[in-house]
Amino acid sequence: MASVDRPSLRRQLLLHLSIPLLLVLALGAVGGMAIARQAGNVVHDRWLLDSAMTLAAQVKARDGHVALALPQAAIEVLEWDRLDRIYWQASSTRQGTLLRNTPLPAPPRALVPNQPLYYDATMGGNAVRVVALEQAAPGGIDDTVRIQVAETMQKREHMAGKLLAQWAPLQIAVLLLAGAFIWLAVTRNLRKVDSIAASLGTYDADSLVPIADTDRMPVEIEPLTTAINRLILKLSEEQALQKRFISNAAHQLRTPLATLQVQTQRVLREHDPVKHNDALGDVDRAVGRLHHVTQQLLTLMRSEREGEKHLRQVPVDLAALARHAVERWADSALAKDIDLGYEGPDQGAMLAGEPHLLGELLGNLIDNAIRYTPVGGTVTLTLDQHPSRLTVEDDGPGIPAHERALVLERFYRGSNSDVAGGCGLGLPIAREIAARHGARLRIEAGSLGQGTRVVVEMAS
Repeated sequence: MASVDRPSLRRQLLLHLSIPLLLVLALGAVGGMAIARQAGNVVHDRWLLDSAMTLAAQVKARDGHVALALPQAAIEVLEWDRLDRIYWQASSTRQGTLLRNTPLPAPPRALVPNQPLYYDATMGGNAVRVVALEQAAPGGIDDTVRIQVAETMQKREHMAGKLLAQWAPLQIAVLLLAGAFIWLAVTRNLRKVDSIAASLGTYDADSLVPIADTDRMPVEIEPLTTAINRLILKLSEEQALQKRFISNAAHQLRTPLATLQVQTQRVLREHDPVKHNDALGDVDRAVGRLHHVTQQLLTLMRSEREGEKHLRQVPVDLAALARHAVERWADSALAKDIDLGYEGPDQGAMLAGEPHLLGELLGNLIDNAIRYTPVGGTVTLTLDQHPSRLTVEDDGPGIPAHERALVLERFYRGSNSDVAGGCGLGLPIAREIAARHGARLRIEAGSLGQGTRVVVEMAS
């Protein structure tokens, strides 16, 4: 399988900086050529104008006409040039051509008296530069004289080439220096990224420790490291939650599983039908206890997960939840001949909360009361609206005052837990769910000094 060319930040930065730099160099070369040509034109145009002015000064007035007479030596001086060919022409409006060495192209537009006009033309397949000058005829003659001087472009091209040859090394040197500075700047600043990458490459995934010194990192990298640290923190919390759940499960399931194993072995050994049925009853109770412990552990884990994020609170009718909870646990109460009742409104007790967790809170309080209430006892769920308050009261043995704070801690089993088969999670789960909703849970003695009353004061 062909390897995929992975993108490199350093290579991309250098590429994105080098391409504009090369474009600037190219534009500089074009601009340099234009400047060189312009400089050459300025110098040689001035020479053309001097030649035209010299010719114009030789135009004389004779017998009411204009004339131009140049000795051969003067013509040779005018036409001599080591590189270029010189063309010239003198004419007047009335007389036409006065003197020339070759016909020259007419100016592209009308001339303004005493103002030179430069233009490019072609003669014999060669590009030429022409200056045209028009002025009044000397001696007061009613005529105008036009002088045109042209030369080929070899000197201009040669001069532009020399200027460009001097300009190009400077441009190349600037390019090399700029490239070196870019390389150093990119390499130096990316060392910080390399150090972060190196630290992440050697990161101990088992420790889940956030990346340190994020405040000294470049502001462009800080959002990345902050996001990584949030992810590490989230993973750490998830790992801690998982470990805690495994520890809790191992702690709580060990005894029910061992009991279930013993009871199952007893069933297998018993051949007496009566004792065999008794043993099956014990197995059924062991399975029920195991189911209860497992359900409590799952509820505990769910409440912890909900606590890590904001509750998705919706309008909840607490009266409807309370009546549903009483109906749900009615069979368990009947099995112990317990009078399970509800006192409060049928509906309309609205508050913001998570319905499932509030249902678990009510279920835990009622289940806990039924477990600790003896046969023939009474369990009452009361809902008050002003202020909003839930109360679950039973007439069981009660919780000693010195244990009321302890039973709200996880896995603490009070003095009556062996009789009721509690696992030490019901009340802690209820308190945690109440806290998630901004409520406060407290334990009191029963109204007649007997039993237990658990009060949950909801947030106003």
